[in-house]
Parts: sequence; structure tokens; C-alpha cells
Amino acid sequence: QFAEGPLLDGLYWEESYNNHTTLTSQNSNSSHIYYENLLLGVAQIRQLKVHNNSCSIYPYFQDLLEDCYSEYRYQVEDRSEFGLKSDSEWQYTLGSSLSPWYWGSMGFYSSGGYRFTLPKSKQESLEKLEFLRENNWLTRGTRIVFIDFSTYNANVNLFCIVRLVVEFPATGGAHTSSHTYSVKLLRYVKNYDYFLASCEITFCLFIIVFIIQEVIKIRKLKKNYFKNAWNYLDLLLLVVSILAIAFNIYRTIAVSTLMEGLLSDPHTYPDFYFLAFWQVLYNNMIAVNVFFAWIKLFKFVSFNKTMIQLSSTLSRCAKDILGFAIMFFIIFFAYAQLGYLVFGLQVEEFSSFQNCIFTQFRIVLGDFNFEAIEAADRILGPIYFITFVFFVFFILLNMFLAIINDTYSEVKADFQMMTTEELQLRDLIKQ
Repeated sequence: QFAEGPLLDGLYWEESYNNHTTLTSQNSNSSHIYYENLLLGVAQIRQLKVHNNSCSIYPYFQDLLEDCYSEYRYQVEDRSEFGLKSDSEWQYTLGSSLSPWYWGSMGFYSSGGYRFTLPKSKQESLEKLEFLRENNWLTRGTRIVFIDFSTYNANVNLFCIVRLVVEFPATGGAHTSSHTYSVKLLRYVKNYDYFLASCEITFCLFIIVFIIQEVIKIRKLKKNYFKNAWNYLDLLLLVVSILAIAFNIYRTIAVSTLMEGLLSDPHTYPDFYFLAFWQVLYNNMIAVNVFFAWIKLFKFVSFNKTMIQLSSTLSRCAKDILGFAIMFFIIFFAYAQLGYLVFGLQVEEFSSFQNCIFTQFRIVLGDFNFEAIEAADRILGPIYFITFVFFVFFILLNMFLAIINDTYSEVKADFQMMTTEELQLRDLIKQ
């Protein structure tokens, strides 16, 4: 019902602002969603299935139940032809090697599947969906359905890649989700974009100089180069920067190739999703690179008196903190396991061991729903909460602060006992 109703109404807009002139009459191959977003090509629908007898039925129920479809796993994925077996939507097709797998709420899904594209006409799309529904394209073994399409807004020069997902867990029912990526794939349009291009070229030149400097340093220091932790940070920044430059070049070429194919045949599905996915990873990579670039500033302010005290404090108390961390996480994970076993079936925050760990960090920060665990277990709930706060918050965290405070006091006392000559030598090195 969703695909034959709201989905088609959203994909095929036939009215302009005045609600009289149809947009499709101006260009039969275009659909403008919300008047401004051009639908690129056509939408694609894809499903993944598991084959029958992919799970075991207990002997008591084998006479009552004949079929068994497990949750999705790549090993039990159904790739055989089914239904009419005549068209491509009834045949399994492999995904591209560059297409990412999908990490859903119920599993980790491959990039292949049974897929088909919707026609450019709304009426033809409706007829095709009705035909597939009448011939049972969706089966009991269906575990996930993807609806992918892309739009382009020339007003802001942004591509919008949309993925609608419906997961069908083995327990029954359906779980829906959506993912929208707004990315700028056409980089150089305005004058400001060309200014950014000049900055990118300058960045590439800096990276080349950086590479030459590091090569000279490695040849000069040899094995001693790898004994300095700051050199590892320099290498990390260098590798991430090279990967970012390579992806930037690849993205420009890939977008041009996709646009050429789309202009030559507007009835195909342009797979911008994998570009959007890698664009997100590219943004994350740039974020990590910028973060470590800021951390590198500590290398140039290490002669500051305050920074020396800080580094001396951390290095001197490192062994004590390591011993404390072992004791802390033993108690912390013990409470996480307790919370998972006691409240896991009733409280969402404790539904998995990972959620228990994050929930306990929230308790330490004061963000916690006490009523939920009290309703789950009126006896163990308050006991768990009170003892966790007492041991972790009042005892262990204060021990951690005491270790750092005592070490800092010792380091500060040592600095006060330094002679004037030592301080003058530090000032000379600083200059």
C-alpha cells in the first residue's frame, strides 16, 4: 500500500506552483519533487531473502510446522530464481564491489539482491507494482526491502540521496527506517568554489613538501625516527591526507561518469548511494585529520612551563592510573553484566551489553532514568543503582582524582625546587 500510494505520489509530481500546468508536460522525462528537486533517473527497489529450512524446528513441532525462515545471515541468503523467473526482478544479481553493505537494526545485509527499477511514468509504475504484488514478489523469506532514489537541487547545488528501508525480522512484523544524504558532488560551480579549488591545490603542494621532509628525516634518523611518538602522528596525518586527495580525485571522475550515463539513458537508476556513503567516510576522515592536526600543536608548545608540568604529571602517574583502570573496569563491567541480565528484557537502555556500558557512563554523568529499572525490578533495581553510584561515583572516581592530584602536587613541588640556572636554560631553549 505504501509503494502504490504515498511512494508514487512523492516520486511523481505532476503539478506546478499554480496547480494547473503539469511539469511532465514540459519534459516527459522529469519529475520535480517539491517543485525544486529534480528526480535523477528512476527509483530502484531491492530485496534480500533467506531460503526455506534455514533454521531448525524442535522435534515436538515438526509435525505442525513445515517451513522455517531464520533471521538474515549471508550464509543463508536465497539466490535462486523464484516466481515467474522470466524478468530480472525474479533473478538474483550481485552487487558492485564498491557498493557498501547495509548495517541495519536486525542484521548486516549484502549489496546484492532481487531488484527492479520503476518506469518514468506514474501509471506504468503503479501497474508494475500491482503485477509484482499479485505474483508474490515479497515472500515469507523476505528480510529487507530497499527503496533508493536520488534528486538534485540546482538552487543550492546539492544532491540528495534517499534510501527507505523496511526490515522484516524473523519474529514477524516490520521495522522501517530512512537515510538521507545531502552531498555536494559537483564541486566547482561558483567563484567561491574555484577559490576552494585553489586552496586544495595549495594543500596538495604542502603535502608534497611534507612528504619530502619526512623522507629526509627518515633517511637521516633511520630507526631512531620511530622512537618518537610525534613522528607516528606525522605519518598518520600524511597517510590520511593522501587518502583524502585520492578520494577527491576519484569522486570527481565517478560523478562525471554517472552523469554521462544518466544523460544518455534517463530510464536507468544512477547509483549515487555508494558515492554518498564514501562521501560520509571522507568527511569522517577529514574530521579525524583536523583533530590530530590540532593535537600536533602540543608538539610546539611543549617547552611551556604549564605544559611541562602537565606532561610530567601524566607520565609519572601512568602506572598508577593503569593499575586503577584495571580495578575500575572489573567493577564497571561486573555491573554492566548485572544490569544486562536483570533488566535486559524490559528496559531498552539495558537491551544489549554495549547499551549497558553506555547507560552506566550516563549514570556517572547524572543522566539516567531510575523509574525504568525500578519498574523492571523493585528489589534489584534500587540495589543496583545505589551500589553502583556508591562504589563507582563516590569511591573509584575520587580515587582517580586523588592519584592525579597527589602526582601534580609532587611535580609542582619539584618545579619550585629548580635552581635559577635550570629555569634560565629552559628559557634559552624556548627562545
